[in-house]
Amino acid sequence: MCGIVGYLGEEQACPILIKGLHRLEYRGYDSSGVAIINAKGDLNVYKAKGKVSALEESIKEKDTTGTIGIAHTRWATHGEPNAINAHPHYSESKNLALVHNGIIENYKSLRTEMEKNNMTFCSQTDTEVLVQLVEYMMNTHNCDMYTAVQLALKNVIGAYAIAILDKSHPDQLVCARKGSPLIIGLGKSANGRAEFFLGSDATPIIEYTNKVIYLQDEEIAIMDRSGHIDITNLSNVKQTPQLVTLQMNLDQLEKGGYPHFMLKEIWEQPNALRTCIRGRLNMADKDVLLSGILDHKEKFLNCNRIIICACGTSWHSALIGKYFIEEAAQIPVEVEYASEFRYRNPVIYPNDIVIAVSQSGETADTLAAIQLAKSKGAFLYGICNVIGSSIARATDSGTYLHVGPEIGVASTKAFTGQVITLALLGLAIAKEKKTLSDEMFHMLVNELQQIPDKMQWTLEHNKNIDQFAQMFTYCKNFIYLGRGYNYPVALEGALKLKEISYIHAEGYPAAEMKHGPIALIDEEMPVVVIAPKRGMYEKVVSNIQEIKSRKGKIISVVTEGDTVVRDMSDYCFVIPDTRDCFVPLLAVIPLQLLSYYVAIAKGRNVDQPRNLAKSVTVE
Repeated sequence: MCGIVGYLGEEQACPILIKGLHRLEYRGYDSSGVAIINAKGDLNVYKAKGKVSALEESIKEKDTTGTIGIAHTRWATHGEPNAINAHPHYSESKNLALVHNGIIENYKSLRTEMEKNNMTFCSQTDTEVLVQLVEYMMNTHNCDMYTAVQLALKNVIGAYAIAILDKSHPDQLVCARKGSPLIIGLGKSANGRAEFFLGSDATPIIEYTNKVIYLQDEEIAIMDRSGHIDITNLSNVKQTPQLVTLQMNLDQLEKGGYPHFMLKEIWEQPNALRTCIRGRLNMADKDVLLSGILDHKEKFLNCNRIIICACGTSWHSALIGKYFIEEAAQIPVEVEYASEFRYRNPVIYPNDIVIAVSQSGETADTLAAIQLAKSKGAFLYGICNVIGSSIARATDSGTYLHVGPEIGVASTKAFTGQVITLALLGLAIAKEKKTLSDEMFHMLVNELQQIPDKMQWTLEHNKNIDQFAQMFTYCKNFIYLGRGYNYPVALEGALKLKEISYIHAEGYPAAEMKHGPIALIDEEMPVVVIAPKRGMYEKVVSNIQEIKSRKGKIISVVTEGDTVVRDMSDYCFVIPDTRDCFVPLLAVIPLQLLSYYVAIAKGRNVDQPRNLAKSVTVE
C-alpha cells in the first residue's frame, strides 16, 4: 500500500520525486523518503516521519541535486512509523538504496542467515532485509546489481514492487515487481532525450508522459540514461513489453476548487456515471451492450452460479449486484470477502463464474481469490477502474468502470460506478437468458439512463447537510438501517462514517434491529434509516416507530414528496423516485455527504484518514 516514485533523465530528480510523492500520498503517509545520486557520485538518502510535507521541510538545507532518484511514501507493516523504518533503505555498505511496496514473508529467516554472516541491520523492516540480500548476492556471486536482484528475488517469498539504485552505476535504474503494481513511464526531456519515470500507479507519471509499460509479475527492468530499457524475468529470459497509452489527464488529479478530493469525487458522480454507461446503453434500441458479456455469451448462458469476490466498499457494491443479478437474470449469486475466500477450501466448479470487484484492480486478497478460482477452472470476470491493472490482466474478461481516478481514500464514485456496472452486467445477462419481459427490460434501461440526472438532483437538494452535521460530533455511535437493496447501503454509510470521522457505526437490516441492536437505542443514539417509497416501506415505518418510542434520533433518507417518514424524523434527506433496485445509487449520496461533513466538523483529514490507504496491495 506504499507508493513508489522514480526518475532517470536530465532534469533535477528531487522536485519530480517530491511532487510524485504528494500525488501518491493517498497510498501511504506514515513516513516518506528520497534517495538521489548526485553529480559527485554520492548516494544521499533523506527520510522523515509523517507526511511528505515533513520530508520537504527536512531536506531544505540538504544536497538534493542529481538527475536520478527514487522515493517512497510508507504505510507501515513491519516496524513502527519512524525515520529509521522509512524507505529508502541503504545496504550495509551504503552503496545501494532500495524502496519497496509489499511484504517479504520469509524476511526473518533471510535476516537470520545474513546475521550469521556478520551483516548488521538498522531497522525492523522486511525491506532492509531485501536490500541487504541484494548486496549479499553481489558479494558472494561477484556479479552486478541487476543479476544480484534476480538472484535475491528467487529467494524471496511474498509480494514486492521495488526500485533500486547503485552508486557505482549512477546512470542505471533497476526495478521489479511481483504482486504489487509498478509502472514505467517513457518520456522525453526538453531537448528530446529519453527519460524514465516510475510509479506505483499513473498519478505521478501522467504530468510528464502518457506512454507507459505495466511491469508484469516476476519481471525485472533496467533503464539507462541513453534511453535503453531491458526487461527480463527471474530466469533471465528477455521479455517484450507492451507500450500502453494512458487515458488520463492532469486535471483529474487536481482538486478543481474543492477543499478535498472526497467532496470533489462525491460531486463528480453524475458525470462519472454518464461516462460509465456511455456506449453501454443504446437508448435508440433500449439495449445494453457489454462486450465482456457478448464475447463470452455461452459462459453466462451455461453457468450455474456466480461468485463475486471483493473487499470493503467493493463488497457492499457486490451485495447490491447479487440482489439485482438474481432478480433480473435468475442466476444464484454468492458474495464472498476475498480475504476469507482465499483461505478456505471453497467449492468451485468449472461452470462457475467468479467476478472480482476492485477499484484499483490491485487488491491483494482479491487477486489471490481469483488465482484460486482459476486453479479450479472457473471463468474469471473483472470489474475495476484502473486500466491495465493486475486484476484486469488476470481475468478472462471484464468491464472497466471508467469513472476517472479516485484519489480520496474513502471510496465514493467508485462505489456507485461498481453498482451501476453490476446493474449493466445483470441486464446484459438477463437479455441473453430472456429472463425479463421486453417491457420490464426496456423500463429498467430507461430508468438507468436517468440515474445520473437524478444523482445531480440529489446533490443539489441536500446542500444543507453541512449545517447540522456538527450536531453529531459528540456522538460515539451510529446505527444505519435499510431493507432489501438498501441494507448494503446501510453498511456502506456506516463504513464511510467510520473511515473518515472515526465514529463507531454499524449497518443492519432494519428487521434485525429487534434481534439485539434495539438494546442500544436511547436519546443519545442517532439512527440513519433508508426509507424510500419503494420496497418494504410500511415495515420500515414500523421500525422507525419502534426507535422513536425509545427516544432515538432519526435521520432518514426519503423519496421526494414523502410526509410520513419525514414527519417522524429529526433530520431528513430527500431523493427522487426510482426503481427499488436503483435506489442505492441515490440513497448513498446523502450518506457520503453526512460522513464528509461530520468528519470536517471534527477536524479530520478526510482525504487521508488515519491507518488507511487507498489500495490494499498487501495482506
